[in-house]
Amino acid sequence: MQPSPIISLVITTYDRPDALEAVLEGCFAQDDKNFEIIIADDGSTANTRECIDRLRARSPVPLLHVWQPDEGFRAAMVRNRGTLAATGQYIVFLDGDCIPQRDFIARHRALAEPGFMVSGSRILLSKELTAQVLRDHISLPTLGLGAKLRYRFAGHLNKVLQLLVRWPDVLRVRRRFTWRRIKSCNLGVWRADLERVNGFDESFQGWGHEDADLVVRLFHAGVKRKDGAFATEVFHLWHPEAQRDQAASNRRVVLERASRKITQAEKGLREHLGHSRAGPVT
Repeated sequence: MQPSPIISLVITTYDRPDALEAVLEGCFAQDDKNFEIIIADDGSTANTRECIDRLRARSPVPLLHVWQPDEGFRAAMVRNRGTLAATGQYIVFLDGDCIPQRDFIARHRALAEPGFMVSGSRILLSKELTAQVLRDHISLPTLGLGAKLRYRFAGHLNKVLQLLVRWPDVLRVRRRFTWRRIKSCNLGVWRADLERVNGFDESFQGWGHEDADLVVRLFHAGVKRKDGAFATEVFHLWHPEAQRDQAASNRRVVLERASRKITQAEKGLREHLGHSRAGPVT
């Protein structure tokens, strides 16, 4: 029997080492250890590097740190750099404030299928619970049923049924395109499909909709989408809303490209080949 292919987990982060530490602890506790971690760092300061170096010493899986200078919000670029540093055939994108459950990698592996991407799901935490988790180092993935229900009834989790039920890989395929649940904070994509559409488009300016653009282009390139709910849920730590000055204009670009059935990023993976302005990979 052929061994399961390695999964590359690309985690984006920016200057939030306490949240990143909680996310990495969740990664270290995965039931399925056949994966690697690439931290795609959009210009964090030395505190993040020190956190990564400290945790890497006891990481049960390979852990790389890809850093680029802080020149504004450039999540698309750092995700592309993370993809290029990855060795896996299947890439799972995760944000540095999303704590995975212990079967996160195993569930993504079970749903991975050629010709499909998987839109993962998330559980939102309140500001109060987020502060408590980070301060007291609470392990959300190992919470018992009673604690989950208490947090839900107190309004600290926005849903709980998805933590209690696992749905098999049936009735998950979306035959028609939908804008629902497009989040690059939890998204599984085959590397070959990313290369086919030239990855994330770095021409987007400021926050917003570069993830929707990728999913739309993958759809027009023939990649179908599976819904990862009741399988791939992560705990999304609270954070203040990002500045969204460019969000409206970015959305217009996505809608215009969708109407033209564009598949290729204007500036993506291919533009990195042969040269790089990133910092070192460690």
